[in-house]
Amino acid sequence: MSAPHASPRRLTIAKAISEALSQAMSDDPSVLVMGEDIAQLGGVFGTTQGLLAAHGPERVRDTPISETGFIGAAVGLAASGMRPVVELMFVDFFGVCFDAIYNLAAKQSYFSGGRVRCPMVLMTSVGGGYGDAGQHSQCLYASFAHMPGLKVVMPSNAHDAKGLMLAAIADDNPVVFMFHKALQGMGWLGTVPGSIVHVPQERYTLDIGRAAVVREGGDLTLVGWGATLHHALDAAGQLAQDGIEAEVIDLRTLAPLDRDTVCASVARTGRLLVVDDDYRSCGVAAELIASVCERGVALRMAPQRVTHPDVPIPFSPALEHPLLPDAAKIVAQVRASMKAEAA
Repeated sequence: MSAPHASPRRLTIAKAISEALSQAMSDDPSVLVMGEDIAQLGGVFGTTQGLLAAHGPERVRDTPISETGFIGAAVGLAASGMRPVVELMFVDFFGVCFDAIYNLAAKQSYFSGGRVRCPMVLMTSVGGGYGDAGQHSQCLYASFAHMPGLKVVMPSNAHDAKGLMLAAIADDNPVVFMFHKALQGMGWLGTVPGSIVHVPQERYTLDIGRAAVVREGGDLTLVGWGATLHHALDAAGQLAQDGIEAEVIDLRTLAPLDRDTVCASVARTGRLLVVDDDYRSCGVAAELIASVCERGVALRMAPQRVTHPDVPIPFSPALEHPLLPDAAKIVAQVRASMKAEAA
């Protein structure tokens, strides 16, 4: 008689991140966590729940509201042999500490000829939809993915969040770990149900730089990451009712970019639409489309993208929500493009 299957451990992304951090800290005394409100509060977005009680104030440190100071300190800690995980509460705040991120963390190994590593994780929240206006709602994926020396990851579910966080901590390069507010599972934010999935108790890692095909189809390739992956899956379900079978790719990593998986899918389907809740111009969506075209992949229709437009994010929900990508916009774009193709 076979043993019964264990009940699934369905975790939110917030709890998955906390578990990954705690396991990494238990395994390696050089891992520490620092940032604003990450100790006693457990992080505004729940990323450090329980860490203070488990690992103490020496390794779980609240910082002053001085991103330049504590992110610069994290770079120094990484150079001296520690593995700091530092939280930038909102990605929008990167402007005040950009020198520490790009001129120090990203270039440290290159400038030293590989003699000084920077095993540092910068985790930060992204995404709008909450009426938080233009200084607390951006994504800015491309701003970080554009810069050599940084790796950038973006999970869409709790399983990937744990695996990518453990991989990021173990990496000897600086990794920007982005988490979307709509997926965290915090009660005051709400969450996309599909982000709450089974997460193994044991430690595991995912390869940074490898996308995942999460739905197979032969008529169209939809690419998303973070929250937009769930928009793509919802759209694929609606399109299937029209007889259009979409293949859906979860990019998972924005730098390095898994162009091979995307191009292989588009070579099978002949059609591509990328969903990006960052600004439209010079974004990850544009980079993916350019990559497919540069490789000469045969296309049955012009590649498309559904993105946030090139405008600051409004405060008013009545103005903000119509600007955000969603499944309805994806479906409308696909139907219009395929109708034009058939004409």
